[in-house]
Amino acid sequence: MAKSQQQSDVSSRRRLARRLPLVGAAAAGSVLLLAGPAFAHVSVQPSGPAAKGGFATVNFKVPNEKDDASTVKLEVTLPTDHPLASVMPQPVPGWKVSVTKAKLAKPIEMEGEKITEAPSKITWTADGKGVEPGQFQQFPVSVGQLPKDADQVVFKALQTYDDKEVVRWIEPTKKGAPEPENPAPVLELGPAEEDGHGAAGADDKSGATTGMKNTAAASDASASDTTARVLGATGIVVGVIGVGFGVFAGRRRSA
Repeated sequence: MAKSQQQSDVSSRRRLARRLPLVGAAAAGSVLLLAGPAFAHVSVQPSGPAAKGGFATVNFKVPNEKDDASTVKLEVTLPTDHPLASVMPQPVPGWKVSVTKAKLAKPIEMEGEKITEAPSKITWTADGKGVEPGQFQQFPVSVGQLPKDADQVVFKALQTYDDKEVVRWIEPTKKGAPEPENPAPVLELGPAEEDGHGAAGADDKSGATTGMKNTAAASDASASDTTARVLGATGIVVGVIGVGFGVFAGRRRSA
């Protein structure tokens, strides 16, 4: 009876072991299905520093959310509360790009020059297949100057498919609230840099100090390495002597 019970327990454990991978795979699939749509929207990310008051290169990432149509146009509306006087799109193979400008209600100054109009919209139009199902495309743009008194820049984007459907990514995202269904792309800004061009300006003194610290660190590392090697060699010699002494003592006892 005990043997039969034991065999039953073993069979149960084997069935459970076979089921666990299936359960795990199903759970992982469910997580992917739930998490997928949260990332499938037009977004903007910097390719380097995006500091307040500086210049930056950003990438508008456009995924294709449909299985039966391709994205053939992207329109990005630039902010009017913090106009970006300099906007230079990078050419993207298979796409035509145009920049629309508009008069500013209030002129701004950039590098000592008064600016009365600024780019208001960038439009990319596919002259080929566009972004096909299961693919995404990035559109790089150099922008500046970024606002000095804001923590982020909000863009609005329209994504057009070849079946004429237009998805409007224009809804603001509020802190502490769930993400909206069609959130607008948001560029987060970092602290202002010293030179105001998105890169920290280091003077000769700080550079020299850094060089001295690096040299000292290298010297310490070299000294430590030499010491470790000496100690290691000494240990090997002592070990060999110990082994020899043990063999010699063993032979004396045998004799």
